[in-house]
Amino acid sequence: MNFLNFDKNLLINLEKSLTKEMIRTNRAGAYCSSTLVDCNTRKYHGQLVVPLPQIDTYNHVLLSSIDETICKHGAEFNLSVHQYPNNHIFPNGHKYIREFDCNSISKTVFRVGSVIIAKERCMVFYENKVLIKYTMLETQSATTLRLKPLLAFRSVHELCKENSLINNSYTEIANGISVQLYPTYPTLHIQLSKSNTYEHTPHWNKNIYYAKEAERGFECTEDLYAPGTFEVSLKQGESVIVAVGTESSAIKTLKTLWEKEVSKRNPRTDLYNCLRNSAVQFYTRTQDNWYLLAGYPWFVVRARDQFISLPGCTICIGETEMFEKIMHSSIQAIKQFMEKGTLSDNIQELDSPDSLLWCIWCLQQYGVYVSEEEMIAKYGDFIVDVVEFIRRQKHPNLFVHSKGLLHISGKEAPATWMNAEENNQPITPRTGFVVEINALWYNALKCSETIHEINGNSKQSHILHYQAELAGNEFIQTFWNGMYLYDYVDGIERNMEVRPNMIFATSLPYSPLTKQQQKSILDICTKELLTPKGLRSLSPKSGSYRPNYVGGMLERNRNYHNGPVWTWTLGAYTETYLKIHKKSGVSFIERIVVGLEAEMKKLCIGTLSELYDGNPPYKGHGGMSFAMNVAEILRVLRLLQNIQQDE
Repeated sequence: MNFLNFDKNLLINLEKSLTKEMIRTNRAGAYCSSTLVDCNTRKYHGQLVVPLPQIDTYNHVLLSSIDETICKHGAEFNLSVHQYPNNHIFPNGHKYIREFDCNSISKTVFRVGSVIIAKERCMVFYENKVLIKYTMLETQSATTLRLKPLLAFRSVHELCKENSLINNSYTEIANGISVQLYPTYPTLHIQLSKSNTYEHTPHWNKNIYYAKEAERGFECTEDLYAPGTFEVSLKQGESVIVAVGTESSAIKTLKTLWEKEVSKRNPRTDLYNCLRNSAVQFYTRTQDNWYLLAGYPWFVVRARDQFISLPGCTICIGETEMFEKIMHSSIQAIKQFMEKGTLSDNIQELDSPDSLLWCIWCLQQYGVYVSEEEMIAKYGDFIVDVVEFIRRQKHPNLFVHSKGLLHISGKEAPATWMNAEENNQPITPRTGFVVEINALWYNALKCSETIHEINGNSKQSHILHYQAELAGNEFIQTFWNGMYLYDYVDGIERNMEVRPNMIFATSLPYSPLTKQQQKSILDICTKELLTPKGLRSLSPKSGSYRPNYVGGMLERNRNYHNGPVWTWTLGAYTETYLKIHKKSGVSFIERIVVGLEAEMKKLCIGTLSELYDGNPPYKGHGGMSFAMNVAEILRVLRLLQNIQQDE
């Protein structure tokens, strides 16, 4: 049995199957996503969801779904599933599903009496096009397959409603039609690889209900436009490929295109291969520049997320060239920011206080996993420039204090990764001297010192050595409370909340802490923060602990960083644990990793969700697939591999 295989007993139980989602991308920002039974439960779901930069910076749902109907001997059997208000399900196509498999591409097998038909899906890499293949596995005589596309043509953050502005005309093209519902949108081409009949019967399918949006407290019903229906006859063993995209397809090449695209997929047979496949789905391209999305379905490219995720999503899976491509685009944007003070439209939050510091850490990982010599040759001068930019007080929200630490302002707007807001004010207002920012700063100073030393710049190396020593001593004086590190210090306020941010001070390549201090921090993180899914964002001993990410958006935002688990913190935790316990710590980390295998079949299959509840059963929430979580578990696997190879 394949790793990601689900039988009919689970699939026909909508209480279970509607909680399980799938997402496949084209590696350029577009994606195809739904639940395992193809009943959309989010406004972000859709068979073809694409970025449209000519409109805005968001993705847009073009093809929401396709209703499939088997027509046999005058009887009709609808294979689709939609949810309507008051928990009304119609049609009930899930009762015909026999299995769902997503080992390489998604495949659903239906059985209607003596008819067995398979449905497979595949995104075309780097094109806004999805291919859907129907194969008649068994039938006693030719059977008609009727297909009704449901179109949205709207941003993923909005919902479609019946309106008079829609253009309900169509143009006949080879084996299909093209439509353009609104002037600002591209033309959508719907074509079949086999001759068919099309009947233009435009109408609205109204009040489709999205349960996930209702949970989040958002508007949750939508009207979808159906231009008409296609009918095609299939004999046993015959297939038809439906191509839906913003560019037309050459009918004769669809079979070859299908085979070519399927051959590029790698089987998802275990945790590593699932996460590896998930990692490459975050790659996105804008013209000639490459970036890494923060996640799916609503995330964009965010600087901090990109730099934390990049090593795991590229180098740790053998994609070093992609690391270099993405870093090239990032360095261009950073230089523009440092030299001109202007921000790139393609990378958000580049001016956040910690973004440049995480970039340096990211480049250090290139040195760890590729070669320190290559890292210094390719990126050494850039790292030195970034450190000098900060030292010379040119960053808008990083002030180098006289005692060597970095001071930030985080009261008016979020300044760290704990960035939830209420009424445009940070819910977790971390301000002043922040623990991970100053740990990153000490690490950056030491890295720059080493680069200067290797390059023979002894004078500058000595200056940076002095500043690093000053910052390191002050770091301990400011943050160390005898057992662990304060989360932030602002004037006389010393925030004693036990949060995972202190773990970075122990895991970074350069740490100002002694081994005894590092172990003390590791112990308290293990005791109060560690769960099978990662580190809690706040200790349960805190009066502010809110472990469950539930309710409307306001309640969720209040909880966001006050208890729920963020899996990506396991990367730093593992690094510290193996540093302290060495080979004797391997079995403990391996048990945590084995526990994550179950997540591959729980929510969005084959990947990791954005965050998890802080209390058992540690249910997942938020974005379906989150780059930092995927990346850091891949890095954990690499750390385990490296230490075992050293035995």
